[in-house]
Amino acid sequence: MNFFEQFSQMVEPLNQGIVAVNDYLWGSVLIVVLIAAGLYFSFRTKFVQLRYFKEMIRLLGEGVGKNKVGSGISSFQAFCISTASRVGTGNIVGVTIAIVTGGPGAVFWMWVVALVGAASSFIESTLAQLYKEKTEDGKYIGGPAYYMEKGLKSRWMGIAFSVLITISFGLVFNAVQANTITMSMNSTFGFDRSVVGLIVAAITGIVIFGGVTRIAKVSEVMVPVMAVAYLLIAGFVVVTNLDAIPTVLGIIFQNAFGLEQIMGGTLGGVILLGVKRGLFSNEAGMGSAPNVAATATVSHPVKQGLMQSLGVFTDTLLICSATAFMVLLPSAGVIDPAGAEGIGIVNNILVGELGTWAGIFLTVCITFFALSSILGNYYYGESNIEFLSKKRIYVNIYRFFVVAMVLFGSVVELAVVWNMADLFMGMMALLNLAAIILLGKYAFKLLKDYDDQKKAGIVEPVFTIASMPELENVTEWDGNDDDDDDFQAQPVPTYQTNTLAEA
Repeated sequence: MNFFEQFSQMVEPLNQGIVAVNDYLWGSVLIVVLIAAGLYFSFRTKFVQLRYFKEMIRLLGEGVGKNKVGSGISSFQAFCISTASRVGTGNIVGVTIAIVTGGPGAVFWMWVVALVGAASSFIESTLAQLYKEKTEDGKYIGGPAYYMEKGLKSRWMGIAFSVLITISFGLVFNAVQANTITMSMNSTFGFDRSVVGLIVAAITGIVIFGGVTRIAKVSEVMVPVMAVAYLLIAGFVVVTNLDAIPTVLGIIFQNAFGLEQIMGGTLGGVILLGVKRGLFSNEAGMGSAPNVAATATVSHPVKQGLMQSLGVFTDTLLICSATAFMVLLPSAGVIDPAGAEGIGIVNNILVGELGTWAGIFLTVCITFFALSSILGNYYYGESNIEFLSKKRIYVNIYRFFVVAMVLFGSVVELAVVWNMADLFMGMMALLNLAAIILLGKYAFKLLKDYDDQKKAGIVEPVFTIASMPELENVTEWDGNDDDDDDFQAQPVPTYQTNTLAEA
């Protein structure tokens, strides 16, 4: 018995205790709070995630090709970094497991949680933009820890959040993603996991030591390419079986509300699994994406709120749905009869429909999904390390730990590590939800300001702190920053102060 096996046995009692806490936290408390918050924000914003969908697409196209604006990154780059973290192996493996375990109805509830959760994502990302600040090297930084300290005047709350997200996303989840890459490469190509791990660790180090600008440049290329490639392959499989789509949709809706599920007492389980899988995938309201949303240079905080809402839709309604449709195609047998699990089901479907090359493609796709997640997760930790201390040496130490965890995760499997990350992420989410509920009134006022300017015919709304004099500790929206020059072509409406005061 080697050291890791002995260590695993020693911590198993601890692992079981963590699992019990996670079952309660994720199975009862957190899901109820996340859904309730999403519904509250949806109604208070008049379903901003739906009525401004066209504006989201416009903002996305506006940011393409802009590598940098002023002191921040472009809104498109921020969108790509956050999507890089959202879009991971869970979009393929997680969705498949949800269908196998909870039935096709789980897909519908994944859609529901995306539509509702997008409102929470809007609020948290808008607040992150409002309370962002500049680092010594002139870059923007922010996130939940910053609006907890500056908006709620609660330094301890920000510190607790920073520690939780750095451990769960920056370190542990990156080890899990690296483990997925090496296992996939080993099973498909027979590559030695330690060698693959060294390569992944080297790539990670090269990118993250280049800072957020390099991460943004890599993400804005990698994320669209990998997402489009996967969607094209999944789309081809769906189109070639187009006559089966009505049946697939029927299966999804029937199992989501079916009499059989109600009579059998399984409807609650179906809803729970779909909601949980959706939340794990799109991270709406959990406090992760706002860390990236704060880094973008935009003329109005609402713009990044809209962009991050679009990220939720991209993750769940596009990529997760693509996997779900493939798995549920009647021609694929719905569930693989050979007993494959997770990625094996999708692999068998693609190979059966397209040939052996499709299995290789899936492995490559999984690799890029996981690698992009490593980069996105890393940045969440970096922004929170800088919240804890402005000394750059701590960021560099953190970078070395990230590379080490990527290498560690490439060759080791410890269930307790994953379960601990779930625990930290759950506590992190509860802290963030409490903060955005308390600060939500400012996001509502910002949205009203944006609405008023759009109604007045202003294509690019502009925000300055003078419009909301009641705000404290907001430093980057005084209208005097050189970075705002590109956004001053149109005057801010004279009615703005009064309408905001009435909001």
